[in-house]
Amino acid sequence: MKQLIFLTFILLIWPAILPAQNDSPLIRDGNKQYKEGKFKEAEIDYRKAMESAPKSHKGEYNLGNSLYRQNNWEEAGLSYLNSAGKMKDKDVEQKAAALHNLGNSMLKAEKFTEGIEAYKQSLRLNPADQDTRYNLSYAMRKLQQQQQQQQQKSDQNKDDKQDNKDKQQQNQPQDQNNQQDDKQQQQKQQISKQDAERMLQALKNDEQKTIDKVKKQKVKPVQVQVEKDW
Repeated sequence: MKQLIFLTFILLIWPAILPAQNDSPLIRDGNKQYKEGKFKEAEIDYRKAMESAPKSHKGEYNLGNSLYRQNNWEEAGLSYLNSAGKMKDKDVEQKAAALHNLGNSMLKAEKFTEGIEAYKQSLRLNPADQDTRYNLSYAMRKLQQQQQQQQQKSDQNKDDKQDNKDKQQQNQPQDQNNQQDDKQQQQKQQISKQDAERMLQALKNDEQKTIDKVKKQKVKPVQVQVEKDW
């Protein structure tokens, strides 16, 4: 139940728009468009009002609301920041609301560090605002999750690089071994061929010796024993 309430808080704009009874008709027209859900038309009116009265923090604040409703988080955050800067020191609650909405915009844009800082500034002005306190807690949790995911991604990239390096090292000796085996095989084949030639030459030499021996035996005179007649 707390989680559902919490999620409601992070979507809450405080307040929706600032009243403009004593301001330009353009701001009043923008407020009317905003209440009717015509946020783009309201944005146009607020921008026109800002051109005629650049120092108006109300026009800047309401411009931020119209941009926020169009999911233009970062530009909305800039308008809230500018609005807070234009407010007087006595406008404590309105400045705290602008910083609260700045935090919401940064939270939507997943810029959690910036959102946390905006919520802290809002709480310094209005420590009793429980909505801002809940959102601060939520933004801190989201930042922690983001950092963990980034760390896991970094570790995974390191592991992948190490695996690729290990595979390259494994493949390199294997290739060298294959080359060495091929060389040894070639040497064996070469040695075997040389041995065969030597053996063949040896057989030829033995055969020639045998032929020469036979020839010598054929031409050798036969000794005849002569018996003496006494």
